[in-house]
Amino acid sequence: MSISKKLKLGLIGGGPGSFIGAIHLNGALMDGMFELVAGAFSSNPEKSRQRGEELMLDPSRVYANYDEMFTKELELPESERMDVVAIVTPNNVHFDPTVKALEKGFHVALDKPLTLNYQEAKALYPIVKASDKRFLLTHTYSGYPMIKQAKQMIAEGKIGKVRKVYVEYPQGWLWKLLESENNKQAEWRTDPNRNGLAGCMGDIGTHAFHLAEYVSGEKVKALCADLYIKVAGRPIDDDGVVLLRFENGASGVLMASQTDTGAENNLKIRIYGEKGGLEWQQELNNTLIATWPESPDQILRAGTGYLGSLAQENTRTPAGHPEGYVEAFANLYRNFARCIYADRAGETPKPEWEDYPGIEDGIRGMAFIDHVLKSNESDQKWTPFKVEK
Repeated sequence: MSISKKLKLGLIGGGPGSFIGAIHLNGALMDGMFELVAGAFSSNPEKSRQRGEELMLDPSRVYANYDEMFTKELELPESERMDVVAIVTPNNVHFDPTVKALEKGFHVALDKPLTLNYQEAKALYPIVKASDKRFLLTHTYSGYPMIKQAKQMIAEGKIGKVRKVYVEYPQGWLWKLLESENNKQAEWRTDPNRNGLAGCMGDIGTHAFHLAEYVSGEKVKALCADLYIKVAGRPIDDDGVVLLRFENGASGVLMASQTDTGAENNLKIRIYGEKGGLEWQQELNNTLIATWPESPDQILRAGTGYLGSLAQENTRTPAGHPEGYVEAFANLYRNFARCIYADRAGETPKPEWEDYPGIEDGIRGMAFIDHVLKSNESDQKWTPFKVEK
């Protein structure tokens, strides 16, 4: 694969103080395949200008809104204009800029979830499929080397047919009504008009759902959901449990909460098959534990020579040197960039490069949210427990 120049990146969102915008940018720039050339960083033009100054961008390429950015960038010579648009806005500002970016000929990297609701996702799906541009949806955790190792081991039959999937995502940062204390992250993530009708399940439950399907290689065919609002005054769920049934007959349990007081961000997944099991957790992300019925457990470590091609392709440092969240983002952006370069060269990307989340993952995530909400509203899912004497 020949790389003749860096891909020019434009950012929508990620204004002053943005958490996820800075993470996206650090991940995209880590491998030297992208350079930031333009941005519409905020719906507030002054804040967009401020962020552009912080990033030392050419002021003429810091825009008041994304429509202006698309118009002005297309006026530039092709050698100067942006190639890729990264969209790191609240969920209600995903659909429109994605559609416009693709229609105007830009590749798109979009923060998850795909859209505000399932209806928008179904409208976006054919647009992405019809485009000749690459589309990345940043389900971060699929970028970790040991998650990729687990995926490959299961695909190769190392633990046999999958029987059980447990995935849990405990956070505690919304343990109180933080949105009433001028916390901007809490404000939009608990606002159904900006976040969508699912709170916790839309924000982090979609990560857990994606990981369950990505690692196991199996697709969910039915679910049963129970959602809660643990903090009084909050309009959408902040806690929930979902039972899963997979197409191959496996069962699963998905738990997600943003009110597990004191919890940080320890996403965990355990998958058990006919011959063995695998366990991984985000706060110890360099380790994958394999369990076997008739031999000792194995501790597999990132950066070692015995791992498979997916993990090797997405490992950056020798064993014992921790890699984490930003590197997982960087792996997604690097694979995305490699595929764009290969397309330009008329070459077929390596399978390991094309292993990043896209529109298929995105629409399944929105279907998950839609079905969880419908299941939660149903009166038919639970049988009362009664002891008759």
